[in-house]
Amino acid sequence: MPLINKKAIYHFDFIIPLLLLPFIGISLFLVNEISHHLFKKEIAYIIIGFITFFAVFLFPIRKYLWIIPFLYTINILLLLGVDLFGISILGARRWLKIPIIGLTIQPSEFMKTTMILMLGYKIYQNPPDENGYTLKELIKLSAYILLPFILIAKEPDLGTALILLIVGFGTLIIVGIRKKIIINGIIFLLFFIPFAYKFLLHDYQRDRINKFLGKPSYHVEQSLIAIGSGGISGKSKEEATQTQLKFLPIASSDFIFAYYVERFGFIGVIVLLGLYFFLVYYLLSYVKYLKNDYFAMPIFASVGLMIFVYSYVNISMTINLAPVVGVPLPFMSHGGTSFINFMIIFGILENLLAFKHEFLYNFNSENSTGL
Repeated sequence: MPLINKKAIYHFDFIIPLLLLPFIGISLFLVNEISHHLFKKEIAYIIIGFITFFAVFLFPIRKYLWIIPFLYTINILLLLGVDLFGISILGARRWLKIPIIGLTIQPSEFMKTTMILMLGYKIYQNPPDENGYTLKELIKLSAYILLPFILIAKEPDLGTALILLIVGFGTLIIVGIRKKIIINGIIFLLFFIPFAYKFLLHDYQRDRINKFLGKPSYHVEQSLIAIGSGGISGKSKEEATQTQLKFLPIASSDFIFAYYVERFGFIGVIVLLGLYFFLVYYLLSYVKYLKNDYFAMPIFASVGLMIFVYSYVNISMTINLAPVVGVPLPFMSHGGTSFINFMIIFGILENLLAFKHEFLYNFNSENSTGL
């Protein structure tokens, strides 16, 4: 029996994958120039990512919403497990080792997805009134953002934790919070940030901020040289010496933007920023289209904000406009966990569009017309 109703395919948004393909193509091109070994690994990640995308797309999410709190709880337990018996690398305890097979996982990566789903689930259960959420309602929703934020920041992974915080509360503002609460929240942040810098940050985190405000670190210096050498139209692979002679660190992941500019110059920057702008704008445009769907609407808002924040932070740190944190450039930086997680997220988005109504799942439905 066919898995889905024929009508569901009419709602599949083919523009979304078309907006993602240029990033994947550019990433493959650059990574192959940096390392053919990494290129082969990235091909494997992309294949797994697309398989995961279609598996998530076909899963009847709206029929099994009860699974979302379960997944969120499991992810919280995994983050607690990291704190208790996680693996430390370069002073940061962010990974769990899977027994027997010996592989490691980074629960904070998957927390991005489960937190987004959990927010959508809770907002769907209790949508705001026409004036927005009250303070009491906001506090209840905030708990689902602050708990993973605290656990991830403690690893420490402040970059990922802050992105979760920005995306989570940004989504709530888009959905609707009373203006008085927003104004008071901004005032609170202005007083809290200096306190957090003095008493809550680790020494190395304060050092990164101080380097950002003062002399750039070695990584950023080499990044700026690579970007500046790209000129208007970029250089050939052989002339892109910052990367090819290994002066630019982590060129395939955190600093792939610097290599991109070294190869394609200012014109390439305009093209890439345009691609990100259209992707973010297109995702956020669904907020108005789905304004009465209080499950899908906040999830689209969250993903649009996440892509924007990730790309903004990554590009800013390569040009010395933000402290260096381990934040990948979406769909560009080499990395399997990040890419697969983003494909899961976009599989969810397509699912929420294609299966707006449960009857579109062809599970023993007498009235459904199968493919």
